[in-house]
Order: sequence, then C-alpha cells, then structure tokens
Amino acid sequence: MYDFWLLDLDGTVVDVEPRYRYEVFEAVGDRLGRSFTDQEVETLWHGLGGPRSEKLAAMGLDPGTFWPALHEAEDPGARAEATYIHDDAAALLDDLDQAGVPVGVVTHCAPFLADRVVDDLGLRSRFDAFVTCSDDLGWKPDPEPVRHTMNELGVGKAGSGVLAGDGPSDVGAAWNAGLDAVHVERHGHDNRGQCVLADHRVERFTDLDDAVLGG
Repeated sequence: MYDFWLLDLDGTVVDVEPRYRYEVFEAVGDRLGRSFTDQEVETLWHGLGGPRSEKLAAMGLDPGTFWPALHEAEDPGARAEATYIHDDAAALLDDLDQAGVPVGVVTHCAPFLADRVVDDLGLRSRFDAFVTCSDDLGWKPDPEPVRHTMNELGVGKAGSGVLAGDGPSDVGAAWNAGLDAVHVERHGHDNRGQCVLADHRVERFTDLDDAVLGG
C-alpha cells in the first residue's frame, strides 16, 4: 500500500454533465467568432489525443485568446451544479479514508472554479491538501506542482506515493516527481487516440488490485 495518494480532479474524481460543456463552448464560440463541433468540444475539454496547445493550434486558435474566453464563459455556480462525483472515485476516497492515508489533489482547474466545485460537492474535507497549478507553480507534467502538494501533505520525500489521473500529463507529473502513476481511462483508447502507459492502468478505480489499496 502507498503511504500517500495524490489525485487529479477533473475527469478523475469529478466530471461535468455534457450539456454544460456544450453550453460553455457555445459561449466561447460567440466570443471568438467561430463554432465548435461536438468532437472539438470533447477533445479540448478532456484533453484527448495529445496536448491541448497542439489541438488549439491545429484549429487555428491562439491559447492566449482561447483560455481567457473559456474562463469568461464559465460560471462557478453553474459549473458546480453540473458536476458529479465518479462513483468509483468516491469508493477510492472511502477506502483511503478508512486506511488513514493522506490524500492530496493537484489540479489544472482554475481556483475560482475548483474551489466552488469541491465546496458545493462536500469534497473539501476529503482532501488533506488541495493545490491548483499556475504559471508560477507550473503545470503537469512539470513535477513542481506535485512536489508542492507533497510538501502541503507533510510527506516531503519520505515514503512511497502515487498520483492518479485520467491524462498523460498526470502520469508524466508522477514519474517526473519520482512517484508511481495510476491512469484511469475514462474515454477508451479509441476516443483518446493513444494508449497511456502507467504503473497501474484501469478503467475504474474499483479495478485496482487489493495490493495497491492495501486490502
């Protein structure tokens, strides 16, 4: 069993109803003067098929324009209302809580959205540390946000830890920080367009071996 766990948030612990992301991208399209296909919405929202910066470039979009437009289109209350907890993630959190294992979150979700989501869904108390990436702190797969979260947990470099997430950047961040990685594939390899390697690869956290969870 690992001494501590780190988790990504969006797509890993929680997700949003499809109607919300389509409404948001409609508003983004109004701001940018272009429409988005359903496939483009899914690709950009979930980060499918490679880095979002590359996908944006292929669509002829400037990240410096796109991301501010996306944040302007999002409302924290509406985002929280449309967000649900994955049942297998809830089961994982229960197992880790019962075992007394420290749990931290390291997420790319902007603080004005992430804070409202975890508070409205009653998740705040489930985490011993909660870190949002930034230009100053770094972005996964940069290991610095991971190391910062470990420091917040008070584990430093002591013991063995694991980072679980739904994207390749989560796996990269884990390995770059010297941790094991769990990849939970929420979309299927065909939809993602690639196979993500990790120390543990599952479609649901409930598929993890008992040895990983300490059962």
